[in-house]
Amino acid sequence: MKHKLLWVLACCALNLHAQRLKGNIQTQSNVPLENVSIFNTTSGAHTHTNANGNFTIENTSFNDVLNITSLGFKPVNQQLLASDFNNEFVIVLSPNPISLDQIVITPQVDALNSIVQLDLENSPVKNSQEILRKVPGLIIGQHAGGGKAEQIFLRGFDIDHGTDINLTVDGLPVNMVSHAHGQGYSDLHFLIPETLDKITFGKGPYYADKGDFATAGFVGFKTKRQLKNSAVSQEIGDFNSLRTVGLFKLLDTSNADAYVAGSLFTFDGPYNSPQNFNRINLMGKYTYTLPGDQTVSFMGSHFTSKWDASGQIPQRAIDSGLIDRFGAIDDTEGGNTSRSNFLVTHYKKLDSNSKLESSAYYSHYAFELFSNFTFFLEDPINGDQIRQFEDRNILGFNTVYSEDTALFNNDFKYSAGVGIRYDDVNDIQLSRTKNRERLLERLAYGNVNQINTYAFIKTKYSTGNFTLEPQLRLDYFKFDYENKLTEQYDNQSESKIFASPKFNVTYSPNSQFQFFAKTGIGFHSNDARVVVANEGEDILPAAYGADLGAIYKATDKLVFNTALWTLFLEQEFVYVGDAGIVEPSGKTRRMGIDLGARFEALDWLYIFGDINYTYARSTEEPNGANYIPLAPDLTSTGGLSIENLGAFSGGINYKYIKDRAANEDNSIVAEGYFVTDLNVNYTYKRFTFSVIIENLFDTEWNETQFATESRLFNEAEPIEEIHFTPGTPFFLRGKVTVNF
Repeated sequence: MKHKLLWVLACCALNLHAQRLKGNIQTQSNVPLENVSIFNTTSGAHTHTNANGNFTIENTSFNDVLNITSLGFKPVNQQLLASDFNNEFVIVLSPNPISLDQIVITPQVDALNSIVQLDLENSPVKNSQEILRKVPGLIIGQHAGGGKAEQIFLRGFDIDHGTDINLTVDGLPVNMVSHAHGQGYSDLHFLIPETLDKITFGKGPYYADKGDFATAGFVGFKTKRQLKNSAVSQEIGDFNSLRTVGLFKLLDTSNADAYVAGSLFTFDGPYNSPQNFNRINLMGKYTYTLPGDQTVSFMGSHFTSKWDASGQIPQRAIDSGLIDRFGAIDDTEGGNTSRSNFLVTHYKKLDSNSKLESSAYYSHYAFELFSNFTFFLEDPINGDQIRQFEDRNILGFNTVYSEDTALFNNDFKYSAGVGIRYDDVNDIQLSRTKNRERLLERLAYGNVNQINTYAFIKTKYSTGNFTLEPQLRLDYFKFDYENKLTEQYDNQSESKIFASPKFNVTYSPNSQFQFFAKTGIGFHSNDARVVVANEGEDILPAAYGADLGAIYKATDKLVFNTALWTLFLEQEFVYVGDAGIVEPSGKTRRMGIDLGARFEALDWLYIFGDINYTYARSTEEPNGANYIPLAPDLTSTGGLSIENLGAFSGGINYKYIKDRAANEDNSIVAEGYFVTDLNVNYTYKRFTFSVIIENLFDTEWNETQFATESRLFNEAEPIEEIHFTPGTPFFLRGKVTVNF
């Protein structure tokens, strides 16, 4: 009787005196889960797990109910027992289809990234071009036969191939510095879409762990640790398109996972001169859990592709009947490229609140591209074809220490990282050629060596409903260029240090609203050849940005997001293709608004949409002559997807760009477009049958456009006007997937 009385008194004491509860949340395979939301429905206290799956929640008492949610797992409502405060409190979550009601608005968790993960789950990526389209507000375009990296549009930027966006895969940098074709050139075609597990993104220069090119924003892709099952798919369609994909699970044990993947893609395109495009991808990943809470992962990949292209054609050639929309002035354009990657990552849990993550990588990259932008402007006899070539090695490592602790009795988290990247670029060149074979003249030829070392610290201090995030990054760059066109040895170098502070604030008054304010400085580097030629001027022009936004979860099934933003660049970079240089073009300012919505109308129907408006102008030119060429002012993406409807699934989505200025005075206009795609899937036992249609309504559209001065072979004087790559017409494909 005495013991029972003591137990009752203890329970009453716990009820009367709220206290701190510590615990751990993991999967059924004992893998710790990060960013799990823990909400005390009784007291209103909330927190989230760290990278080790651990959490601490204040103001918690016996009999309180904790609501525990995480994307991709069944939510848990756990009533606390007295023993939970004395013993290790462990919750195991089981898998569950992702839905909007699993997204919880808290200061600690980035809800926008959770929304993109939901988009990815409801509408999986089906080809390499769709990978970047999953980022809200981002639109891409292809304009050189499918093998060239896509052109990117985001926040009023025509980013070209990556000048103002930082891209990574498992931490491996995608952007190429001082590239033969364009600064920041980013070719994601080495990533097999079916191996994609997660996408993280951020808009603006507000993230200290992201360095060069992170002005308009960043996108990070993460590949799967393990496969649920093996699968083989075969896809056949219009324009001699064929794609074969194989995913093979090799190992799935308590401490090791391994798989390999491969794909083959061929495509002629709708053009009068076939593209003869082909690409082969191979990838393997092995992850092993070591004693002492350590994990090591090895990833290797290789891709190679080659193609022909019809280039960008002038509108006047079509108007005069010289060619049709799918014709060519010079159909000897095209190229070949390859990239081999090897990445090692290591994770070490130091204690319940700290971890160390490190990675090292090596890439070998080769690139050759033949283009003709101006036809017969410079050489009326042989034409203006150019060849751009490079052979590159990239080496680097990165290590980050993170700790969750307390400061002034509030949660305080910080991450400190250091790293280095070294690019060894050999025989980088621009040459005038004819028919891909005859070398007419070398315009630029040399070797580039570029070093970037960096250190950063990110902090996150939570007090009440506020989270404050001061951050700082330091970068050191050294540019070397050996000019091999000079008779004597000519090697020049320049260096610079750049500091980029950032500060972000998040306010979440309840589980429905979140407000945020962000400000920071970022940068994009210039091409080493331009840096040394200009004796170090305009090496790392700064970008100054600010965001003010909100996320509103109106119901469990409806979420809205919005942001007002501005970005000022000290120097806009414009790639000049026929000269092979990145040309500084003055200071610019952009202001805009982002709007987005996600709605689970039914258990099987998911609706999503984003609309983005930007006002972009040069600040050093008079009104009327201050347009930024090809900067989009109004874009939108959206659609609906169907899942969990018996054996059927599918979706329809659209992309839209409004007409925009193609030159500085808006006298030449790049036409906008609205294009719709559709996919329908039917699953029977181990088989999935799919129909995929691009450009459902057979819209006539120009995928990429440029205001270019050119001269045709029969013209006496050059003409500046729109040159474009026609968008793909109605494009039907059938696909069969076998899971085993």
